[in-house]
Amino acid sequence: MSSIAQDTSYSRPAVHALVGAQLAAVGGFLAVLALYLGRMATAGVGPAEMLTGAYDPKDMLSYWLHAVLTTLYLAGAVLGPPLAVVAVIRAVRERETLPRVTRALLLAGAAGTLLVLVVRFAPPLLDMHTWWMD
Repeated sequence: MSSIAQDTSYSRPAVHALVGAQLAAVGGFLAVLALYLGRMATAGVGPAEMLTGAYDPKDMLSYWLHAVLTTLYLAGAVLGPPLAVVAVIRAVRERETLPRVTRALLLAGAAGTLLVLVVRFAPPLLDMHTWWMD
């Protein structure tokens, strides 16, 4: 056996799916945040004006892209905490068999999903949520 080969007793597809789900949860939120801030900057308006309906996010994107982002945005809010818990459990339980990079991705994804959850409910971003979900 080669000295480069690693013991892969962990479920590689499951761990990759978990990392991908964490990235999708964080990515959905970051995409909505970027659209919100970008729309405010290009229109030269503040958060209060964004809620008037004149700057509807559905006018910026095609229907299917808006639907995909909304699904990711909402799924990230609901599934973020359970994904974080599962990722930390897997990283701790399988620390001997997981490659260092994979373990770091799991823990960074867990921290990211929890950070996004806290930021999502911060008062300045409640207007963003209302703007996106109107």
